[in-house]
Amino acid sequence: MIYYDQKNVLRKEKSWESWRDNKIEPQEFSNEPTSGFVLNKKVGDYKSSWNHRHAYCRVYDSRNFEIEISIENLLYILENNSSIKGKGLEGEFVYGWDDKNLILIPVDSPDYKEMMELNDLRHEKKKFDNKNMIIGATYKTNQNYELIYLGRYYERNKDNKETKSYFFYDRDNKWSKITIIKSLTGNIIDIVNENCVEDYANLMDELLKSSYYSTREQKYDEYKDYTLEEFKESFNKRNGFYSSKYYVEINGVLNKYYIQKYYNYWRYNSEVKYSVYTLNKGHKDERIIDEKSIEYVYNQIKPKYLVTYDKNKNIIKEWK
Repeated sequence: MIYYDQKNVLRKEKSWESWRDNKIEPQEFSNEPTSGFVLNKKVGDYKSSWNHRHAYCRVYDSRNFEIEISIENLLYILENNSSIKGKGLEGEFVYGWDDKNLILIPVDSPDYKEMMELNDLRHEKKKFDNKNMIIGATYKTNQNYELIYLGRYYERNKDNKETKSYFFYDRDNKWSKITIIKSLTGNIIDIVNENCVEDYANLMDELLKSSYYSTREQKYDEYKDYTLEEFKESFNKRNGFYSSKYYVEINGVLNKYYIQKYYNYWRYNSEVKYSVYTLNKGHKDERIIDEKSIEYVYNQIKPKYLVTYDKNKNIIKEWK
């Protein structure tokens, strides 16, 4: 059982086509409220060597096919509908997905009503842009999350490039409270509460601590030379036997070059070498130095690091 997503793409089609019986023609049905579902029997809940199959309940669909739902889904159904012996489940149902798991949703359940309201909002396509966003207000996302709008600021990424993005606070996210959205279109679908939350100042304090938030003024960016000792310390601290990136000026062009420490022939008892190279579309390209002396590498490439400043020319960070 698969479905078309919001972009009208058939989900998991490649996987499904790889294992299905091609002698059986696929069938398509409208996912609209349907009755006549019958509980058939339990399947699974056995263990064979390392393989354990969880228990599922097999359900007959009146359109002449069977599905399997989890025991948790069955309990949820019985909280909202009755099951009559010999006649099956009362009421109408639609299909839904909880992550990758197929579920049956009773039309009489609160979740169904909430889902229909969300679909209405998605199709309504309200317009939100930088001009009408309200600081501290609460918004609903396309995925049915509620987020508090903090403002539009520069976002810092791993390549030190910064673009303006919309910053939100997600109270329900256990791991990452700060949520960044690059485009509001298709992501923010409704405003839940126009009033600024009472603890907005505290949420802004959280934003200022975020590694993604930046007050950088790019026109003040500066590239400074490493000293030999700074270079050694930086390389040894960040490297191990993985590649580290440094700014290098060659023929008047400043670019990122990678330096890697490695053992010759990948044998740990052989001599250590340092390789300097550029990357082109993810592949090593133009290996310019292959030497065993870190001092030689330093003298040849004269590595630099980036210093970023805010609009008042205060240093934000030295990217050593």
